[in-house]
Amino acid sequence: MFDRLFIKNAIDRSSENALDRRRFFRAAGMTGLGVGATMVAGSGLASAQEFGSSGPGFPGLPQFPGFPGQGPSDSAILNFALNLEYLEAEFYLRAVTGAGLGDDLVGGTGTPGGVTGGKQVKFDTPAIKAYAQEIADDERAHVAFLRGALGSAAVSRPAIDLVASFNAAATAAGLIEAGGSFDPFADEKSFLLGAFIFEDVGVTAYKGAAPLISNKTYLEAAAGILSVEAYHAGIVRTSLYNLGLIDAANAISDARDSLDGPTDLDQGLTLNGGANLVPTDPSGITFSRTPGQVLNIVYLNPKPVRSGGFYPAGVNGELNTSGG
Repeated sequence: MFDRLFIKNAIDRSSENALDRRRFFRAAGMTGLGVGATMVAGSGLASAQEFGSSGPGFPGLPQFPGFPGQGPSDSAILNFALNLEYLEAEFYLRAVTGAGLGDDLVGGTGTPGGVTGGKQVKFDTPAIKAYAQEIADDERAHVAFLRGALGSAAVSRPAIDLVASFNAAATAAGLIEAGGSFDPFADEKSFLLGAFIFEDVGVTAYKGAAPLISNKTYLEAAAGILSVEAYHAGIVRTSLYNLGLIDAANAISDARDSLDGPTDLDQGLTLNGGANLVPTDPSGITFSRTPGQVLNIVYLNPKPVRSGGFYPAGVNGELNTSGG
């Protein structure tokens, strides 16, 4: 009886949509109950119930309103990541092609939304143009992968703002005066500064989500996306450093830090007077952000809110409130 209840509870946590459980297990390589039971038993679901700041073995992990006694489901986490991938894909695709995601990659559950702003960038440096194209292709692939893994549980693309959001972010960083305009699609330098707002956040988001993912197959996939986002961040940081945009990038880093809570997490392109192209803690490990801290940044608001900034109507899915 215990084993059956354990397996049922594990299945219930595997998808926001009950009709999608079979697809979820199939995508994870679980073709039969025997294999599924083995995979679930080794997936760490018992530990997932211990999530919380006082949970044994998981000190310092955040509490999640709406998920009493346990962390959010794997699909809730993957849908949170999908919202971020929608934003990155729209930004990069519009920069390199002038158009965003196709209609086949934007539908799903939740409130769908359009994209405001974005246009093709006139790149002057062939290498930077090549970087942008490769990153755009990766971000589109991430959207397609996550949507395929989630199946009918995938959330739709929420409304995305690529105009007022960048103006607000640039104002907060002191790059422009209040009421001014910052267009990340105006030229390649502005594009790189715009990209810098996203890339470090994406890396820390996937790193922070890792302990919350129960299914090892999805944990491996998330780790794979994390490594790609880290490559992207490294390219962007190095390009900014080489172009002498250190002060502007450091100002953006400070602005992010002012949004995600009292802890000084973010790191600019320089540290203690030297280059800091790979931001890590003293152990050489990438730092983490909780979903709430990530939403503080993309909502451009240090308070607990459910919308704003790059997502004027909020993100879709269960993880939709910033941390404050």
